[in-house]
Formats: sequence, structure tokens, C-alpha cells
Amino acid sequence: MSYTWFDLIGNIGVFMVVLAFYLLQTERLYSRDIRYSLLNLTGAILLLISLLFNWNLSSVIIEFFWIGISLIGIFKHLTRKSNVIDDSGEVA
Repeated sequence: MSYTWFDLIGNIGVFMVVLAFYLLQTERLYSRDIRYSLLNLTGAILLLISLLFNWNLSSVIIEFFWIGISLIGIFKHLTRKSNVIDDSGEVA
């Protein structure tokens, strides 16, 4: 097995998705923080790119859902009347 550029792209995507979840669980990011959705979106897109070369239908399906849900979070953030987030993760 050789390690290719698309393997690297996919691994960066995995790191970003796992990092987003870690930051959420350690309360360094909140679910309403746009950075959380952007990390998930970018990670899912990078994973999807790698899946174009190493096809796995189940993984492609979950990445499309991950992208869609991340886009919902970004849209909600951008259309919220107030984007100020307090320390509890709630919009002020």
C-alpha cells in the first residue's frame, strides 16, 4: 500500500472532524460557534475528496450528510439576529 496525496487529504479531514468534536467536548468550542461548523464542513469535504479515489459508498453518504448538517449550522449562524456567544455557548 502506498500513501498518496489523497490519503493525506483524507487524513487531514479526519483530524479536522475529530478536532471539532474534541473542542466541543472540552468546551473550547460551542455547537453554535461558526468555527465548529466550519471545521466539520472542511473536514467532511476533504474526506469526500479522498473518497473519490478510494470509493466507499457508506462513507460517501455520511460525508454528504456531514456537509449538509454543517451547512445548516453555518446558515443558522449567519442568519441569527445576534451572533454574540457567551461562555455557556448560548447566544446572547
